[in-house]
Amino acid sequence: MRIKGLFRIAALATGLVAGAGAASAAEIVVGGKNFTEQQLMAEMTSRLLAENGFSVDKRAGLGTAPLRQAQEAGQIDVYWEYTGTSLITFNKVEERMDAAQTYETVKRLDAEKGLVWLDPSAANNTYAFAMRRADAEEKGIAAISDLAGKVNAGEDVSFASNAEFYARADGLGPLEETYGFSFGRANIVRMDTGLVYQALRDEQVDVGLVFATDGRIPAFDFVVLADDLGYFPAYALTPVVRAETLEANPSLADLLNALSAELDDATMARLNAAVDVDKRSVEDVAASFLQEEGLI
Repeated sequence: MRIKGLFRIAALATGLVAGAGAASAAEIVVGGKNFTEQQLMAEMTSRLLAENGFSVDKRAGLGTAPLRQAQEAGQIDVYWEYTGTSLITFNKVEERMDAAQTYETVKRLDAEKGLVWLDPSAANNTYAFAMRRADAEEKGIAAISDLAGKVNAGEDVSFASNAEFYARADGLGPLEETYGFSFGRANIVRMDTGLVYQALRDEQVDVGLVFATDGRIPAFDFVVLADDLGYFPAYALTPVVRAETLEANPSLADLLNALSAELDDATMARLNAAVDVDKRSVEDVAASFLQEEGLI
């Protein structure tokens, strides 16, 4: 166990001892969505809680809307949600906000629904534009503004996007308007999200729409272009707990906040790659990470 893990356990000891009686008898239902990152978070959360005396019922593999509905209905106690998803999808807020404003807004709005947002992680699984690293460096493109400049200078740049981002009201069109450029319809290739990474790797397109914490970004040596005008919303990965559950089991906050503190974009990309690229099991990757970080 690493030294920082020992310090963390010492810091949590008082809260854990105080809640030990309740924790040993409590069953916590842990939810998760149906993609790798969410499966990892559900497994890590379940293992962390089980190691600390909770009985855990894990229900992963759910869609976003059904999962949120289940939590509001009291059928799911905790899962990891993204701040931007709650802001835009669940609370229908259209105002553009920075990361801190987004978190504070969803924390306030969801509190009215009996949900508590704990500490946000530094993992921001937002949309992003990616290029092959060698191409980006050769062309001097580090940010979306650089890309816009190349396009406006007459360079043909092909772009792979999923159909949703291409069509949605806060998707490609408004982004092009914000940055003052247009790929041109002939240079846009629509495909399933998973195929974008392959097309970019195989040099079928120049730029691809990706998710910032996807493990294929480091695995395929892509570089994410800086969103220098702040177009994309923040999607900070954060544990969300039913207020009733947290009141009955206050030690949950310290445990989940400790896990949240260990997560950032690079870490999540590495963990996702271990599953999607290296083909390790979700269970193996989750257990190894918790042990490495001294959390179990």
